Amino acid sequence: MKAVASERRRFGYRRIHVMLDRQGIVMNLKKLRRLYREEKLQVRHRGGRKRALGTRRPMLVPDAPNQRWSLDFVSDALTDGRRFRVLAVVDDYSRECLALVADTSLSGMRVVREFDALITQRCRPAMVVSGNGTELTSMAVLSWCQRTGIEWQYIAPGKPMQNGFVESFNGRFRDEFLNETLFSSLAEAREQIQAWQHDYNHHRPHSGLGNITPVEFVAQKGLAMRAA
Repeated sequence: MKAVASERRRFGYRRIHVMLDRQGIVMNLKKLRRLYREEKLQVRHRGGRKRALGTRRPMLVPDAPNQRWSLDFVSDALTDGRRFRVLAVVDDYSRECLALVADTSLSGMRVVREFDALITQRCRPAMVVSGNGTELTSMAVLSWCQRTGIEWQYIAPGKPMQNGFVESFNGRFRDEFLNETLFSSLAEAREQIQAWQHDYNHHRPHSGLGNITPVEFVAQKGLAMRAA
């Protein structure tokens, strides 16, 4: 338990319980919670910004992969203070992280190039959801939508929860990785980000998927569909 908590410092006792169970270590959840508290392994809450009050409408969940991809940008800095951005792309059905592209500049043209590369690796999405940043409302993106016939839906200004799946992912990405890791160069950041993406998709249990990984979720659904 202490080894898992040390390696994944932003995991609570429930997710640690899942990780131990994956390793064949069976323990009653209440007992693990007691030991977790005795060892003072509780996750420290970070201070956050105030959130605006308003009505929250539930998002409809797609019922198959590649129906809807969502994307957003995350910013971070190297140890010398230079800023860089990460383009995060998520499949809203499987919660799989499809891409994490790190660079000092990410224009609209770069975004569509990354999407073209993604589409060559897997099926094209029926819809893409994003915010209203200048990169994403550029002529490069609009021309790409016209060329591919893929619907690009923009959320309402000031309504980030309309893009809740990637917002949730970005929170985990920042809390569990970016805030825990120092990068001395862009090359080092890219290497470690790709390693974290693989871990997220293949090893990290996801509570929204019944504590299995995105890759396991897709595999289970695939088996179920073939059986049907």
